[in-house]
Amino acid sequence: MNLESIREYCLRKKGVTEDFPFDEETLVFRVMGKIFLLVGIDPAEYINLKADPEKAIEWREQYEGVRPGYHMNKKHWNSVYLDGSVPDKMILFMIDHSYELIVSGLKRADREKLNKKK
Repeated sequence: MNLESIREYCLRKKGVTEDFPFDEETLVFRVMGKIFLLVGIDPAEYINLKADPEKAIEWREQYEGVRPGYHMNKKHWNSVYLDGSVPDKMILFMIDHSYELIVSGLKRADREKLNKKK
């Protein structure tokens, strides 16, 4: 899985934007302004994804390429390495999980606004 395919996948999701809020090398994807994925672009070695704490631990035990989130809250974030040790299908599932966690935590008004987007 490469950065461009991850980028395209994320941008197809409802309400997703991308920006570089921290520096010129850390690309951030947000839904309704809330971060669900971060990736260093030079080179894109891993992505940081939010995860339910139990799932975060489960995935770390299951996949060598899933580790506690680098520079993130280790309970709620995983770093998922793009070295082939995690199947692409699973990476997409983890991206979906991160996105859905953020959406479920949005204020009701923001969720309603998101549901009206095309």
